[in-house]
Amino acid sequence: MAKARYLLLDEPSMGLAPLVVADIYQKLARLRKELNLTMLLVDQNAKAALTLADRAYVLVNGQITRSGIAREFLEDAAIQEAFLGRKRAPICS
Repeated sequence: MAKARYLLLDEPSMGLAPLVVADIYQKLARLRKELNLTMLLVDQNAKAALTLADRAYVLVNGQITRSGIAREFLEDAAIQEAFLGRKRAPICS
C-alpha cells in the first residue's frame, strides 16, 4: 500500500466490539487527513460511516435511492429512523 491514493473498505466494523470500531474509525480519519486519502466505505454501521464521510449514498436492491452530504444524513429524520435506530418524536395534537 505504499503511496496508496484510494482505500476501499467493505464492512470494516462488522462483528467487532464498539471500542475496536471506534479505534478503527479514528485511525481511518487520521489516514484520510494525513495522507489525503480517498476512501470508498461500505458499512452497516451508518452512524460511524456518516461521521467519517463527506458524501453518502443509500442503496436499495442495488440501486442508489438517495445521495447527499453525509452530515445532512445524520440530521435527517427519515435517515435516523431507517438507519440510525432513532424513532421520530410523536406529533402532539
